[in-house]
Amino acid sequence: MNLKLLAALAVLSLASPLAAQQVTAPPTAAQPTRVQPPSSAIDAAAPAEPAKSAKAVVAASMHELSPWSMFKNADIIVQAVMIGLAFASLVTWTVGIAKTIELSAAQRRLKKSLRRIADTRSLSEAQLALGEKESVLSSLLAAAMREGRMSAGISSDSGIKERAASSFSEIVRAEARRVRFGMGALATIGATSPFVGLFGTVWGIMNSFIGISKSQTTNLAVVAPGIAEALLATAIGLVAAIPAVIIYNHFSRVTKGYLEQVSRASGAAGRLLSRDLDRTHVSHARAAE
Repeated sequence: MNLKLLAALAVLSLASPLAAQQVTAPPTAAQPTRVQPPSSAIDAAAPAEPAKSAKAVVAASMHELSPWSMFKNADIIVQAVMIGLAFASLVTWTVGIAKTIELSAAQRRLKKSLRRIADTRSLSEAQLALGEKESVLSSLLAAAMREGRMSAGISSDSGIKERAASSFSEIVRAEARRVRFGMGALATIGATSPFVGLFGTVWGIMNSFIGISKSQTTNLAVVAPGIAEALLATAIGLVAAIPAVIIYNHFSRVTKGYLEQVSRASGAAGRLLSRDLDRTHVSHARAAE
């Protein structure tokens, strides 16, 4: 009986560790879980790179649409129009500066000359007052004295005055042609530059539409450069035309005022000639007495 009890206890002692192992089996290792970021963070981070690239594209396009780059990329006809208009603008400012200096100097000389002969009594005194300086007034006085010498012995004063007035008119017309030299170029530039620029614009837009048809796209990035190059020709045409018109109108007024002074100088020379003729008749009458 004791042996049976011992055998049962031994069987129970061997079976208990196996049951404990089955009951206390280690749990399976848990897999690490991935934490998903919020969708708003993904949406905010996603446009970062495209935004930078878009800014770079905009900056590049602005650089490409500078006036110099547009001129270089324009059609050869449009480039020729732009160069011609730029040359016309240079001519406008050159003529404007030159005529300003010329007319200012001519007006000052004529005013001084008229003041010098204001108190003279004869053509010879007027010439001595002027000296050797070349001016339109000295030319008028020389023409009056020449006519007086060539008409010596002729008793008709009206004929002498008429011939002197004819000489004065020729001198005045020559002076008017001289001071108006270059104003025709200003008038031509002011009248034709907008139309020349418009021709360049039409030609450039025509080429732009041809490029659109070939590329088969109406994207603004494709259309804008060609149209901008074409419009640049019109802008340069206006830059050349507007100053030309303003300068032409200014010099028209200044020239008119200067020619009025020349007419005054012609009248002064005629009066001096008339005085000399009257003195000649008086001296002859006294000699006859």
